[in-house]
Amino acid sequence: MTKFSVLKHRNFTFFVIARFLSTIAVQIQSVAVGWQIYQQTGKTLDLGLIGLAQFLPFAMLILIAGHFADQWNRRWIVLSCFFVELICGLLLLFFARMDLHSTLPIFSVMALYGAARAFMMPASQAILVNLVPTENLASAVALNSSLYHVAVIAAPPLGGLLYLFGTETVYSIVTVLLSMSVLLMLPIRVNFTPNKREKMSLNRLFEGLRFVRSRPIIFGALSLDLLAVLFGGATALLPAYASDVLHVDSVGLGLLRGAPALGATLTGIILGFFPITRRVGAWMFFGVLIFGGATVIFGLSDGFYLSLAALFLIGTGDMISVYIRHIVVQLETPDEIRGRVSAVNSVFIGASNELGEFESGVSAAFLGLVPAVVVGGCLTIGVTLMCMFAFPVLRKMDEFPKRSIVNH
Repeated sequence: MTKFSVLKHRNFTFFVIARFLSTIAVQIQSVAVGWQIYQQTGKTLDLGLIGLAQFLPFAMLILIAGHFADQWNRRWIVLSCFFVELICGLLLLFFARMDLHSTLPIFSVMALYGAARAFMMPASQAILVNLVPTENLASAVALNSSLYHVAVIAAPPLGGLLYLFGTETVYSIVTVLLSMSVLLMLPIRVNFTPNKREKMSLNRLFEGLRFVRSRPIIFGALSLDLLAVLFGGATALLPAYASDVLHVDSVGLGLLRGAPALGATLTGIILGFFPITRRVGAWMFFGVLIFGGATVIFGLSDGFYLSLAALFLIGTGDMISVYIRHIVVQLETPDEIRGRVSAVNSVFIGASNELGEFESGVSAAFLGLVPAVVVGGCLTIGVTLMCMFAFPVLRKMDEFPKRSIVNH
């Protein structure tokens, strides 16, 4: 059995292609939005506000979204989220044609995207285990992550190039790609039967959080991601770095945005063929330390190629950590609560990413662009070392846990 035999599962193949196309669209859109806003205002704080606009609705809806992922058809949830993302692309295209100079409508669209992402993350994470047999899960995770990062490599340079032809061109391409994602999700069928539908309650909404807290390995892995990556939001400031430090145009920004994904993709491919099977916990901490150290190097760099190399290492370290965390969460979680646990996982990821972007924007506004990135990288290293002692069960974990199949 080859590592790519997972592609013989038709539903999984359709899903990863749809996700691949939607990721390309969203990444192209992200480059355009960041460059467009920074060129209009010249404020690093506004770059942070892009992350905050996405995080607030995400944080408000994510636990509800986890409940839906366990009670409703996950395929329909993912399909609906792709459709909302399509609406976001159409709105940005409409604003571009109106030649609006206010950033408020763009922030509003980002908030709508954040709401869609809240429902997308737990459903798309929970659905993966329903699309392939257990023995193919590790390969499916690696391939899914690799294709995601391939899209993140290809899309930002493409987005920067398309931006030279105007925002209308960018957002037109985005809407076409998202339309294709919607169409690809239509024929998918999942091997998942929701539990007897139960009324939504605070007890059920927080059930995933209680489960995570009761499992030291999961709680440690998610806490490490939240606390460490929260301070390493260098990518949020890339439009400012590209313009003010490295003095490159939107194409250069696209290359910078794609560099972390290149590192992550190559690492994901290696992990697909040579998966980590021993000293799992140590590898996870090592990945986050690489992430933090590379962030410091990027912050100190004023050369384009050194910056690309540092961003490449950021993606490498992040992929190691994400790969291990995702498998641990999937294997430790019973299927009947997988959506709610994935929602909690998404809260940690969203807080470390979007909220981290806001933190970086605020830090840059007060400390300055370069000091904010360097201090953030140092804090990432410090927090990682603290977590090594705070979560000894994670640090000492040698092998992945067996898949949980019993009720919690």
